[in-house]
Amino acid sequence: MPEISRDEVAHLAKLARLTFTDAELDQFAEQIDGIIRNVSAVQKVATEGVVAMSHPHAIQTTMREDVEEKTLTAEQALDQAPAVAEQRFVVPQILGE
Repeated sequence: MPEISRDEVAHLAKLARLTFTDAELDQFAEQIDGIIRNVSAVQKVATEGVVAMSHPHAIQTTMREDVEEKTLTAEQALDQAPAVAEQRFVVPQILGE
């Protein structure tokens, strides 16, 4: 039995303001079911005694001390800018808004 129905996909599409054909709704419902089946299969893998890792190789990385350093003030950062407004760089508008 499918985990997600065509109607549920249609409802999600409506919430996302997407328009799909009937064929696309059927296709996406089938694809989402496949994803859910794959995730379910992975969740069934026995993981008792397995140490959680962020990557597949156990490597040690050297971390530097977190030291506060002096940085530029706003005035220093902006003193060579071609255009400044309200302590910010002024750049050309690109989106037309």
